Amino acid sequence: MFGAIREQINTIFREDPAAKSAFEVIICYPGFHAVLLHRLAHRLYRAGLNCPARMISQLSRHLTGIEIHPGASIGRRFFIDHGMGVVIGETAEIGDDVLLYQGVTLGGTGKEKGKRHPTIGNHVVIGAGAKVLGNIRIGDHVKIGAGSVVIHPVPDHSTVVGVPGRVVRMGGVERDEELEHSKLPDPEGQAIEDLARRIEELETRVRALSGTQPSTPENA
Repeated sequence: MFGAIREQINTIFREDPAAKSAFEVIICYPGFHAVLLHRLAHRLYRAGLNCPARMISQLSRHLTGIEIHPGASIGRRFFIDHGMGVVIGETAEIGDDVLLYQGVTLGGTGKEKGKRHPTIGNHVVIGAGAKVLGNIRIGDHVKIGAGSVVIHPVPDHSTVVGVPGRVVRMGGVERDEELEHSKLPDPEGQAIEDLARRIEELETRVRALSGTQPSTPENA
């Protein structure tokens, strides 16, 4: 148990430059509290003690603002930064070395039974406010931009942005690289720019054609 706590503290030091001491992490980090309480709730859930498990998860929700169903499976070195508004559904599966920011939802898309929440691979970063919905797989070394809504599977080593989420970069994406939103491609913005450029080209051609039309009888 103490080894798991130490690993979680070290994960926070790795991911958050604002962390100054282990005491500060233990006292002040809701993501730390939420993960530890979930580990306990998940053990009870797997043992068939559903009600006590749900009680612990609800206590964690009230204390931290982070809602993790005790049925969710979470790997090692998982970190929720800030965390307010994070929701993780019952059948979600999260790999190792995953980082979530505030407002992330790993949710379902309806009332279907069975596996209905996402499976998140290893070394994944999900930006603030992003929604990953349904029984889909997010591959290893994936980065999801803030505010994105992902409803389709994402291959390994990809970057996803937009609503709905689109893969805008593939290959060469490593977990240690920063998720720099100012440098992410903007597919909607690019489409608007392409459309504006096309309209300008068409207007130029129309003006050129108008200038070669034969003169009218009044101007003859």
